[in-house]
Amino acid sequence: MAGGGGAGELKLLGHWASAYVTRVKLALHLKGVSYEYVEEDLRNKSDLLLASNPVHKTVPVLIHNGNPIRESQIIVQYIDEAFSGAGDSLLPADPHERAVARFWTAYIEDKLVAPWEKVFRAKTEEERAAWMKQMFVAVEALEGGLKECSKGKGCFFGGDSVGYVDVVLGGGVSFVHANDVITGGKLFDAAKTPLLAEWLGRFGELDAAKAVLQDVDRAVEYTKVLYARNAATTAANN
Repeated sequence: MAGGGGAGELKLLGHWASAYVTRVKLALHLKGVSYEYVEEDLRNKSDLLLASNPVHKTVPVLIHNGNPIRESQIIVQYIDEAFSGAGDSLLPADPHERAVARFWTAYIEDKLVAPWEKVFRAKTEEERAAWMKQMFVAVEALEGGLKECSKGKGCFFGGDSVGYVDVVLGGGVSFVHANDVITGGKLFDAAKTPLLAEWLGRFGELDAAKAVLQDVDRAVEYTKVLYARNAATTAANN
């Protein structure tokens, strides 16, 4: 990637389908920072990944001048601080606004992403429906978060420009669309969450989003494989 100079040696270990990795890619592209991307085979992890993340042994890992940074939200904050002179700041300068942004990213992680991951591991359709219901409840609350963070403008969580919350939520945009294709519903329904529905379209038109978001058709096929794999595992254990 072409972009801001002075980054030093910057390498991102990732997997194409990981929404967590996509967050980091979005931050790097928005900041205009050059980096080397290394695609990992998560069934045959490289020695570099195992050495860089010996605790969790997973992606993403950002290696800056030989020093590894782990966990997607921590990496995004690191990028914003380490390359403060490149591009717009992702986190607000005001302490209160920064706290609000961090609150909503924690909410996204706990109330939206965590149930979403459990949808794939559900053993029954009833269990899957229960986790999906929690996701819809979280999305309705997040609508208020977008209104709060954007100060009523409804453009981005960062206001007129993309911010930290946008990057964290934006990492999963392709899989939001994939979920809609598979279920026939709308996670960000314009009738119930109009601001988020508009945000979804607006975010997808960003140059950074077009550069790094997964192809939706590929995301659909990948999601179907996850469902099928979980169904086979459940059947084998019964």
